[in-house]
Amino acid sequence: MTNIHHLELFYYVARFGGVSAAARRIPYGIQQPAISAQILQLENSLGVTLFGRRPFKLTREGLSLFEFIAPFFGGIEEISKSLRGGSERRLRIAAAEIIQREYLPMQLDRMRKRVPGFSFTLTHGRQAEFERMLQNQEIDFGLGLLTERMPSGLQSCELIELSPVLLVHRKSRFSKAEQILGMERIDVPLVTLGSAEALSRRFQEGLSNRGLEWVPSLELGGLDLVARYVSEGFGVGVGLHLPGVKRPKDVQELPLPGFPKVSFGIMWGGQLSPVGEMFLEEAGLLARELFSETSGS
Repeated sequence: MTNIHHLELFYYVARFGGVSAAARRIPYGIQQPAISAQILQLENSLGVTLFGRRPFKLTREGLSLFEFIAPFFGGIEEISKSLRGGSERRLRIAAAEIIQREYLPMQLDRMRKRVPGFSFTLTHGRQAEFERMLQNQEIDFGLGLLTERMPSGLQSCELIELSPVLLVHRKSRFSKAEQILGMERIDVPLVTLGSAEALSRRFQEGLSNRGLEWVPSLELGGLDLVARYVSEGFGVGVGLHLPGVKRPKDVQELPLPGFPKVSFGIMWGGQLSPVGEMFLEEAGLLARELFSETSGS
């Protein structure tokens, strides 16, 4: 007898065009090797090859099977919504690590209070990764720093503009940003995010407006790491003024008046579900509450 779970896995593989693509988009946790092994069991039980591996292409038998099972597996989501009264209670969220730690717990707690049975999945990333995941329908929302334009088919909402700051060690000789920016030649090691990140580009834009050049010495993967390297004495960092976020005790912020601000926002694709609308609303409310004291800085 054919295993129904094997048929379900084959449905996702055929729908998304391969095992690796299916592993990213199946709505429950399963690894690529497990999918491959179970598809092989299905092929052995049927005595046929269902698709070519490299490149992926359904065989005649695979296409026949997919056309037969697609109406059933493709309709499960709709019948699930109907049985729940049309209300989807689960969201797939991606956010930068610092957002996951400092802000998402508050927002998710609010969602639990508003939506009985609310559940979510969570992964990390940055805008370019959010865009890819949204286009592949792997997540419902991405929260992080935004660039100027969103790809076609995706939407975004700015929640707040954040001010860039320099991060220095408290034992540093610098107490104001102008002490560094006023140097004839800035020879202090600069610690930043990668050059493609919105914050790094805005900072370099601010330098350019002043006719300054300051080439990064270290490009790191997150704002927490920038602060950590500053704490260890490896240079001066570029960060953001984030209310409520605890820096390492030996790191202090130096404001950068006149430098371009960075947009923090939320991204999504397609039509939002009712719970998605609530999530977007709560994100705006929480941002205004947390950042209102600094939004004019």
